[in-house]
Parts: sequence; C-alpha cells; structure tokens
Amino acid sequence: MITHGAVATGIRRSTYECDCPGSSKMRKKKGLWPACYPMCNAMIRLTDFDDPRFDPYRNLRDKQLADTGRFIAEGRRVTERLLASRLAVESVLTDERRAGEIAPLVGDRAPLYVVPQEVMSRIAGFEIHTGVLAIGLRPAPLTREGLLSRATPPYTLLVAPILKEPANLGALIRTAAAFGATGLLLGPRCCDPFLRRVIRVSMATVFRLPIVISEDLPQDLLRLRERWNVELCATVLAPDAEPLQSAQRSPGRSGTAIMLGHEVEGLDAQTVALCDRKITIPMHLGTDSLNISVAAAVCCYHFLAPQEPIRLPEAGP
Repeated sequence: MITHGAVATGIRRSTYECDCPGSSKMRKKKGLWPACYPMCNAMIRLTDFDDPRFDPYRNLRDKQLADTGRFIAEGRRVTERLLASRLAVESVLTDERRAGEIAPLVGDRAPLYVVPQEVMSRIAGFEIHTGVLAIGLRPAPLTREGLLSRATPPYTLLVAPILKEPANLGALIRTAAAFGATGLLLGPRCCDPFLRRVIRVSMATVFRLPIVISEDLPQDLLRLRERWNVELCATVLAPDAEPLQSAQRSPGRSGTAIMLGHEVEGLDAQTVALCDRKITIPMHLGTDSLNISVAAAVCCYHFLAPQEPIRLPEAGP
C-alpha cells in the first residue's frame, strides 16, 4: 500500500517512479512525470478488504450513512459534480481501470482509494459498473430564513408536502434546478434528499439546489406568507381553480410558492385551505394527474419562462 506523495518525496523528477495504473515504463525511461501528476498525490492503492478506510462504503446502506452525517455519490458524472460543489468530500473510491481518468478530477480535494474491481464490488455488496463512488458529508440543515435571506425576489419556491419515492424526488430536484427555482421546501413525510437514488436521479443537482426540510409545514407556509410576503398557490383538479395559462404573479407579492401534491392523492385539504389561490393544468383524454416532476416543469416554465436561450451551466458551486 503506497501513497504517491510518499514515493515522490525527495526524489528527482528524472528518477521518480509512480505506482499509478496510468503510468508506464516508457514514461519513466524518458524521465517524465506520469500522466496523473500532480493529481496523484492523494492517491492510495488498497488491496486489503478489511481496511477500515473502506467502512463507509460497505454495503452502501443509506440509513447508516445518514446516521453518521454522510451520503454516497455513485458514478463519474455525479462524483465530478460533488467534487465541484461546496460540500465536503471525505474520500473517493475507484477501480484500477478508471484511476487515470478519476485522479485529475479529485486532485487534492480528497483521498482517492484505488482498488481492483473485484474488491470494489465486494465492498459495495453488488457489482459496481460505474467504477467510482464517493463519500460526501451532509451540509448543515438549511432554514427557511437562510434560504430566502440570500435570494433575490421574486422568489419561486416548489413545495412538496408528501413525496416518498426517491426517483420522483430526484426528478423534482433536477426540474427545480433546471428552471432556476429559488429552492425546494419538503414536508416531514418526504424521503431523504441525500439518498443514493435521489442523488443519482437528480444528476447531482441536489448538491446545488437550496432545499429546506420542514418539521412543521403548515407553520412554515404561514411564515412564508406573513414574514416574506410569498403567495401560496395550490395545484389542484377543481372546477374553481384558475387555468395555469392565465395565471400571473400577483402584484405586490414578493414571490410564489407552488404546492405540488402526490400524483395519486393530490394535496391534502389542510394544505389547500392554507393557500391564497388554486391553479390547475388543463389536461385532455380524461387524464387526471401528472407525475410531480412533470407538473413542476410545466408550472416552472410558466412562472420562470427564460428570456434567453437556456445554456447548460458549468459544474461548480
């Protein structure tokens, strides 16, 4: 088990021998630094399955990770975006085949553990086809005040009182981020936004979108209206609801909070009663519901229609 930093210390470049899978004897003979330099300084090759540094990766249990303030990122794209975010990264794990391409992404951001592919799959408890995992540290919980105090009106918030399916939450997060929503407010009955599947489906936008997890959603909604002058809009199927195409932001309000219900149950009566207005998306052929991320996309495009062509942002904080 060798760390490259230890190997390189005190050795002239012409005689430096890198233990990285991306290096070659030809490079050494020519007296060149290997392709991974200087990114390999934190690379650590491990082969012992019982090494305690593997512990956070063992069997990838979301709840166990959450209990220790961690989460898991899976895949090259998601790991790259985690490394480009402001979140702390504890370590990155990759197999020998991908070490050369992953090392430049990691740099000195975190230790990079390199293992044989069979060891990696054994650690995770299933076959890892993506070849890279990372352990991140959960950020401090964001409050309602913390979200809005750093945002600029008019605010546009998406609110999900109940959302238990990780794939749906991941898609909702990705939608909110894509259309530039101010943030996402989740009720206490929603699943954890840092579950592995949520992170993967969100394409790592969960690392950048402001998300507030409410312990008392009705109280938080009232505070949004009274303290921040945000109008509460319920998306419903009701004859007295305003068609979305004619809905406009109300003058004099600092923002709009769009309540999105479960695609089967919809919004509960208490949440609808708290809202200032009701809006609906007209549908055809007897369709009575849309997936929550689809409904969110339609509403976001209406209230946040881009004035310029959309350009994909570069990964970063």
